[in-house]
Amino acid sequence: MTKTTLEASDIDISTMGEEPLLTEIAWEVCNQVGGIYTVIRSKISSTKEHWGENYCLIGPYEEVHAQAEFEPIEDYSCPFGKAVLAMRSAGFTVHFGRWLVSGRPLVVLLEPASVAHLLGEIKKDLYEHHYIASPANDSLLHQVLSFGFLVKQYLSFLAQPENSGGSKVVSHFHEWMGSTAILDLRREQIPIKTVFTTHATMLGRYLAMNDPLFYDRMPSVDWQHEAYHFNIETIVKLERAAAHGSQLFTTVSEVTARECQYLLGRHPDAILPNGLNIERFTALHEFQNLHQEYKEEIHQFTMAHFFPFYNFDLDKTLYLFTSGRYEYKNKGFDLTLEALARLNYKMKKENIDKTIVMFFITKQPYHSINPAVLHSHAMMEELRQTCNEIQGQVGDRLFYAAAGSSDHRMPDLNTFVDDYWRLRLRRTLQTWKAKGSPPVVTHHMKDDDDDILNFLRLSNMHNASNDKVKIVYHPDFISTSNPLFGMEYGQFVRGCHMGVFPSYYEPWGYTPLECIASGVPAITSDLSGFGDYVLQSMPDYEQNGLYVIKRRFHDFNHAEDQLSDVLVKYIRRGRRDRITLRNKVERSAEFFDWQRLTAFYEKVYSVLLSGQ
Repeated sequence: MTKTTLEASDIDISTMGEEPLLTEIAWEVCNQVGGIYTVIRSKISSTKEHWGENYCLIGPYEEVHAQAEFEPIEDYSCPFGKAVLAMRSAGFTVHFGRWLVSGRPLVVLLEPASVAHLLGEIKKDLYEHHYIASPANDSLLHQVLSFGFLVKQYLSFLAQPENSGGSKVVSHFHEWMGSTAILDLRREQIPIKTVFTTHATMLGRYLAMNDPLFYDRMPSVDWQHEAYHFNIETIVKLERAAAHGSQLFTTVSEVTARECQYLLGRHPDAILPNGLNIERFTALHEFQNLHQEYKEEIHQFTMAHFFPFYNFDLDKTLYLFTSGRYEYKNKGFDLTLEALARLNYKMKKENIDKTIVMFFITKQPYHSINPAVLHSHAMMEELRQTCNEIQGQVGDRLFYAAAGSSDHRMPDLNTFVDDYWRLRLRRTLQTWKAKGSPPVVTHHMKDDDDDILNFLRLSNMHNASNDKVKIVYHPDFISTSNPLFGMEYGQFVRGCHMGVFPSYYEPWGYTPLECIASGVPAITSDLSGFGDYVLQSMPDYEQNGLYVIKRRFHDFNHAEDQLSDVLVKYIRRGRRDRITLRNKVERSAEFFDWQRLTAFYEKVYSVLLSGQ
């Protein structure tokens, strides 16, 4: 089987045999940690359309997440339930129920802590059978190994004819944390069809963060030496063993496929591109109205953050953002900042009559939200309430004055405001207004020696009144409980004008895809799996609001030139042109719907079950 793109027309469901069973195993099933959670959760509805109740997910039991996302059931009549009962009879702790997400799939949750007393034996077997030593004091690795042991036990029970009913079983493992069971399933020749998908290689992530010539040097990397150097030898060996031990090995993009070939020693058999459940984002004709609604909420943040110091025209303000894990180089934060500095210079030099507010939304350790920032937001709310009171007072008095007057002229509105409200408005404004420049970071960081902050200091980008590009560094994710925004992340995305994600290392990249699904133009790079997929599969992508920065064969300065040019061209667009572009972006989202992309997964399962 080659790694070429697959179409739905390639799939022959008849090759799948009679009533096969599909299990999907990942550390992030019912356990939100990172991007794999989004991959698994978003494609459930589409997968269930093919497999129905013959589909079950397997993950670790984490009580804090299970309380919100897991519902136990008592019907054990299906093969998955029968295997649960058999495993419980053998003395293991197993939870069986449904994952409370779209599609409500069956789910088996296993407790790593329940076999803590067997950890020494699990590690001993790992070394004796697979020559993989594991450190003594790595609690996460110990949980992963225990989880893998339990997954292997469960699948062994599921494969037994009295439980499976003689059906073939396909088990799809995601990432190294969910894949350790593959090693013993193969060694013991358990009749399970195995697929392993790596969404990124651990060694690749480390190398990319530390080596500016990572892509050039990748073919000559000594994987064992580098794994030892970064103290991730056990993880890398587990990842390599899963890649070589699975019957079919897959990854999410051609970018990562090259990485797998050199760092894991096996070229993937297939590419399984990631998608989204576009139906969840669909707003039909409402998406333009939603952009306006959520942009207004971002306006409120902007006023509270900047207007105590100076003001600018919000009708001529564009909101850009980047978000994701804090990996300064890998996520392209460094390139984005350089391009923004150049953009700021160009806009001032050419006197472009617009303002850019750029949000960096990521996660970094902090002590608290900056009290001054909170105070400013509270005082603006006080100002709003005061103005509302004055508005109500003036409105009532104006009505009575106009109705009872023989004079057709506009009355003096100042006479309608009580002295109390005049004084309160003045004091509120005096308390709210401040000198200096607005802060670039919204929180008190635990470590002030931060790459983003250091760049802003060196480039003298400190939100001065004459800066055309303003920076808001928010080192926490956005949610409805956030006192500064009070909105969901998806709503924030819809309110922005453009997402900027020119990654240096990004096996796939959901953030630009989420933008597209929300009708927001986005920038990605050809070093991200998503960007590479766009280049290969989507003609006229720029006409549809997607911009791909070419970084693979170009140096940093050339990439910076490209990104700066894209930003300048975008901000020169008029309002009507931006509205037209958002329409095109929203329509192009269907290209990345799981309804289309699960065909790639089904082809892999078909090949496995047909014995090819």
